[in-house]
Amino acid sequence: MRMFPRTKNQKGFTLLEVLLVVAIIAILAGIVIIAINPSKQLGDTRNAQREADVTTILNAIYQYSLDNSGAIPSGITTTATEICATGSASCTGLVDLSVLTTNEKYLVSLPKDPQCSTTCATNGDGYKVLKTANNRITVSAPAAEQGRVISVSR
Repeated sequence: MRMFPRTKNQKGFTLLEVLLVVAIIAILAGIVIIAINPSKQLGDTRNAQREADVTTILNAIYQYSLDNSGAIPSGITTTATEICATGSASCTGLVDLSVLTTNEKYLVSLPKDPQCSTTCATNGDGYKVLKTANNRITVSAPAAEQGRVISVSR
């Protein structure tokens, strides 16, 4: 004789039914997470920010040169060198582009790489700038992810 016999009016799910539903939901969630690939999506987002930042820096340098009879900021050399971050105490070994942020004429502040805390030099912003022998300016993002090369020249 059963202690708790099941009657026709009892409603509910058995433990087996609940476990099967939970297992199916877990499998579907795993498939969705793998399909979405959040680390790739985050890397793509940071790369898009880097593309916008290098273009912004290059446009500010170009606007500066237009206002100054074609002269570019004095710190830019023919060697790719990291840009000094806005408000840094020292720009030793970095390119100082503070002329672009003076009175917020060209930029309010220089953009910083999205992962600058792990990829930047001390007081750097993560982006590099150089000029060619013909005074063409190139701004690049050396910390680009997923094998991307982010570089803009003008």
